Amino acid sequence: MSFALETAGAENMALIKCRSGVARVLLADAALASRLTLKTILSVAGYAVSGAASAAEAIGKLDQGEYELVLADLRAESEDAGPGVLAYARQKEFRPATALLTSDMSETVVSTDEDQSIHISNEDVFHLLDRVAALISQRAGRRAARKIGHPAPVLSWN
Repeated sequence: MSFALETAGAENMALIKCRSGVARVLLADAALASRLTLKTILSVAGYAVSGAASAAEAIGKLDQGEYELVLADLRAESEDAGPGVLAYARQKEFRPATALLTSDMSETVVSTDEDQSIHISNEDVFHLLDRVAALISQRAGRRAARKIGHPAPVLSWN
């Protein structure tokens, strides 16, 4: 089977899962290898993942659909691209959880109170999946709290 057919099949499966209540994740990463690797890991973990190679593509996808989580690592495009996508996502009515991705241990990720950051290392896929699940769960808690008029619990991890 060719890569194009496998990818098309994965996109169709993502749509089917999305309709059945699986969490949708938008992954904005300018690096093709990184984007495909993360998309595969998250898809195998059961998330419906859409990829975007640029800030413009990510914004277009945010305008076309709803996501529970938006992950961005667009530093190859510009320093402001990732944070810009996350700021745009937070303005959407569906209010997704947002996080900056980084794979450079020496890099300092500057984030606001609204931004989370996820450090990705090749040997710790479980950490990535734990953080993704926690972000989606935290978003669900905030949404439920708004509906019933109570403050949302704050989740933290070390």
